[in-house]
Amino acid sequence: MKIWYNRKSNDPTYFIQYGYRNGKKTSTRNVAVIGKHSELLRITDDPLAYAKQKVAEYNEQMKDSKVTMEVKIDFDEKVRATNDLVSSSTSRNIGYFFLQAIYNDLAIDKFFKDATARSRATFDINEVIRFLTYARILDPDSKLGTCNHLSSFYEQPSFQYQHVLRTMDILNDNYDSYISHLFKHSNTIVKRDTSVCYFDCTNYYFETECEDPDYVDEVTGEVVKGFHKYAVSKEHRPSPLVEMGLFMDANGIPLSMCIAPGSDSEQTIAVPEEEKLTSILNGKKFIYCADAGLGSYDIRQFNSMGGRAFVITQSIKKLSDSLKLAVFNDYDYKLMSDGSATTISSMKSFDKEDPENRELYNDYAYKILYADKAVDVGLYEDKVLKSGKVIKVKSKAKLKQKLIITFSRKSMEYQRYIRDRQIKRAKDMLGKLDPATYKKGPNDVTRFIKHSHVGTGKDTYFIDQERIAEEEKYDGYYAVATNLSDDIKTVIGISENRYKIEDCFRVMKTNFSARPVYHQLRSRITAHFMICYTALLIYRLLEVKINTYAKTLRSGAVHFTTDNIIETLQNMNVNNIQDMYYQSSYNGSQTLDALNAIYDLKLDRKYYQPKELNRKLKKISGREV
Repeated sequence: MKIWYNRKSNDPTYFIQYGYRNGKKTSTRNVAVIGKHSELLRITDDPLAYAKQKVAEYNEQMKDSKVTMEVKIDFDEKVRATNDLVSSSTSRNIGYFFLQAIYNDLAIDKFFKDATARSRATFDINEVIRFLTYARILDPDSKLGTCNHLSSFYEQPSFQYQHVLRTMDILNDNYDSYISHLFKHSNTIVKRDTSVCYFDCTNYYFETECEDPDYVDEVTGEVVKGFHKYAVSKEHRPSPLVEMGLFMDANGIPLSMCIAPGSDSEQTIAVPEEEKLTSILNGKKFIYCADAGLGSYDIRQFNSMGGRAFVITQSIKKLSDSLKLAVFNDYDYKLMSDGSATTISSMKSFDKEDPENRELYNDYAYKILYADKAVDVGLYEDKVLKSGKVIKVKSKAKLKQKLIITFSRKSMEYQRYIRDRQIKRAKDMLGKLDPATYKKGPNDVTRFIKHSHVGTGKDTYFIDQERIAEEEKYDGYYAVATNLSDDIKTVIGISENRYKIEDCFRVMKTNFSARPVYHQLRSRITAHFMICYTALLIYRLLEVKINTYAKTLRSGAVHFTTDNIIETLQNMNVNNIQDMYYQSSYNGSQTLDALNAIYDLKLDRKYYQPKELNRKLKKISGREV
């Protein structure tokens, strides 16, 4: 605070003036009237000295974070007039301060300073990356949409859409080094557990009707496949797709990613990406874990060499007849809890309502089948034809592995409950079935509807009881293939944690709105997913830190969900009050308490001075004043 008065006036009025920095702007505001010179002469011989003393007293109050001021509210006063076509909000988000703390620890700013040292860019590349990442978590939109609502952030970034596009090109140019950099610096935030690395793929659709054509590279003569292609969508959308592969560590934190044309087989992605990951990990060995779709013969064989290992779910339906027979007979099954002998028939028939059987109901039966001598376990390998075309053929080589077969009464009953609901829906469909539009799907309820055609008569539709009986054979069964010699519980535990990588995709698709993709250029598509990947990494690191802290609470462990964390950050808005201070428009919560405990930012206050928020940003960025 300082004194201000019109020095040219013969009878000036003395004001207490407040100087502040609001984002990138520096402004002043008169916050209190001390009095006119002539009026002050009635109580003091030196009005100027008196006024300065009042300013000093005011500043002392500010040091104690307590200020007394007179606020006059005119309910007829209009809002500030602008020439803008659309009214904007004066509310500003400060929840991203916690994201900024992670972002700073990842040293992304330093990475792009080094990567663009010779660049002639006239804009702040790091600022663009920062706010594209924050927006992906807090307010996901298209890149153009994000540019249109940058004013929702406290710092008020000012870059434009053309800067976004240029930044995305730079991001794509530094793809490999950027992914490696993120992993290296993430270790300074959370101790990474890479003993098990989970891999999975998913696809994303585009807001376009045209797929990319293949083209010939003018330098190498190589035929380069177009990026977004028509393929089988996991959401069954008739749109061109791009495929994303993701590696994740044992704690559910991303390790690396890759992007491939949507028409490519996901099994061709795994080994090249695993080789890149091995380089990022400096040759450290790990257990490769994936579902059956990413566990072909080539992948298992690759992870059987050089001290590597694999844990892959195995479809029992695709096993050879001899192995199926071994699965369904009652010999050699044991209880997971104590290793005692049991049978599947007894697991299916015991009285679950008997209190003495409660533990048994939650238990598993298991057996081990050594399948390294089997020539057909439903696996495929690549075969190169004389024409150069690569096709998938059944594997004829021996692969040293064992199959762990488990059975759960609880899982069996759950699967039958779900199927019974599907059958009911299928029966409801029979009454209003239109043969002209009917299409049978392999995985939806229509799979239970069968039709027959006799002579020239009308087709009849009915419930396929044989299909139901065939599916029921596999209820409760689960199989894992591995070359590990670890105990059964360890292997099953590794496989069961695959849900974490599926949750990563769910977060990106649902919370971060990574789809649909609006870009057309391959470089921009890749950069889009690099931004999504950065957002996912930052969020997961924050999630691990906050839930690790939660486990230490004396009041009992609390688990914070994705929605808990993101909604808290989204709701952390402050309102600008007369350009003098900010007032919180959010309330306290357990999530906010945990965030403040981790980073000590004290963002649980009702009021903030602009200079105070600016100091917090400097603290986060390592520029403590």
